[in-house]
Amino acid sequence: MKSAPSPPVGPSGGEADAPPAATTSLPLVARGRRIDCHPRPLVMGIVNVNDDSFSGDGTLDFEAAWRIAQRQVADGADVVDIGAESARTNRKAVVVAEEVRRLAGFLERWHEGADRLRPRFPDQVWPPLVSINSWRPEVVELVLPLGGDLLNDIGALPDDRNARLCASHGAALLIMHSIGQPKVVHTHVGYPDVVAAVDAFFEAKIAECVAAGLNREAIVLDPGLDFAKQRVDNLRLIAGLSRFRRFGRPVLLPVSRKTFIGQTLGLPDPSTRDAGTVAALVAGQLRGAHLFRVHHVRAAAEAVRIVAACA
Repeated sequence: MKSAPSPPVGPSGGEADAPPAATTSLPLVARGRRIDCHPRPLVMGIVNVNDDSFSGDGTLDFEAAWRIAQRQVADGADVVDIGAESARTNRKAVVVAEEVRRLAGFLERWHEGADRLRPRFPDQVWPPLVSINSWRPEVVELVLPLGGDLLNDIGALPDDRNARLCASHGAALLIMHSIGQPKVVHTHVGYPDVVAAVDAFFEAKIAECVAAGLNREAIVLDPGLDFAKQRVDNLRLIAGLSRFRRFGRPVLLPVSRKTFIGQTLGLPDPSTRDAGTVAALVAGQLRGAHLFRVHHVRAAAEAVRIVAACA
């Protein structure tokens, strides 16, 4: 289902463009594959190859990380997102050589065992896509040749280097909105209209990436929940997601166990936020999100299918 050819989605000319119709496919091109993100959104599992993840599920053991990825695929993950550095601002940045070592070590183990994986659902993306969660071009340049269908860049693209690297390797690129450099606190940031601010950011960055040689169909958009945003900003972004349909590109909603969920429900422990995560996921899916980055893959994979079946 997911790799079947589908007609391209053309570039948008502005607010007057109609959003994709309910029956329209939404292709994502990555490493020569054409993946459809509509009508059933994709589920991206999180594998933290680090020891300081905010949700407490990270590991520096490649075998343990592989087992986590294996379980996520068995639970229904279409994409596995591999990160070697926590985005937490109260933790030091990982040096380039160590981030590369962690990512390369996992990718080696993934390639060794990938042929033993089996899908849970007949419509699951197969083989699953591998996403590399990194933002420094020095790391991306060394890791993309080792594998990775998608670069999950949380750096807000201060320049076009990662776009050029993705274009040269045929990988897709996820553009995440934020303000300032990662690993730096930005809680002081405020927006008169956060949806409009993110919309303008996407418009500019899509143009920059296309100018750098990246296929427009290789672009994914991420509003950057909890990155340089307050609780109300995150909630307004989910409520206003439909505005981003005008770009004709898949929108990732990384809602899993986020701080705004904990603040809304009074749950300081991230591991207790899975029910709130599913609720935010459903709200996002109803407003047009196409991918969800989650810790609890089984719950998310079931939820997106029920919502799609009711549409």
